[in-house]
Formats: sequence, structure tokens, C-alpha cells
Amino acid sequence: RLRSAPVTIRFVTNTTKESKRDLLERLTKLGFDIAENEIFTSLTAARNLLEQKQVRPLLLVDDKALPDFTGIGTDDPNAVVVGLAPEHFHYEMMNRAFR
Repeated sequence: RLRSAPVTIRFVTNTTKESKRDLLERLTKLGFDIAENEIFTSLTAARNLLEQKQVRPLLLVDDKALPDFTGIGTDDPNAVVVGLAPEHFHYEMMNRAFR
């Protein structure tokens, strides 16, 4: 019914554990009729903000989430993006983030 209604459809999630592409694949396998541009994640919001502010982040996100930041400069970071990534929360990385 939503597809035939005159409304824009978005699938919104706060997941930071996987890229939009991986999420699309998983939802498609579950039977959802969905396009990648209909998915809006917290990583999408983070990327939009990074582009708007023109900052270079240190990405403390799961490796599976990194594709959502392709093309974003990360050299000499002046911002930090934090997601669900326990494997990256160690002394060395936290020290880098605070610096």
C-alpha cells in the first residue's frame, strides 16, 4: 500500500555495525522490496554531517561500516565518529581520538 501511496518511503535505523550495502542485502534476503537510497542510517547522518562541516574524522566504527565513508578524507583527523566497534576501543585508539 505504501508503494502505491504518494509518499516518500525511508527505512530508518540507528545501526552502526554494518554498511548500508550490507543492510540492503540483509533486508532484501528477508523479502523487503527496497532500494539503497530508501535506507537512512546513523552512519548516513554522520557522513552527511562530516561533508557539511568539511572535517576529517578518525573513524571508530566497525570495519563493516567503513564503506559508508568511502571518499571521506581521514588524514590528520580533526573530528571523531564513534560507532559500535568494540575491537577498536583500546588504549592506542582512544588516545588518538582524544588527541
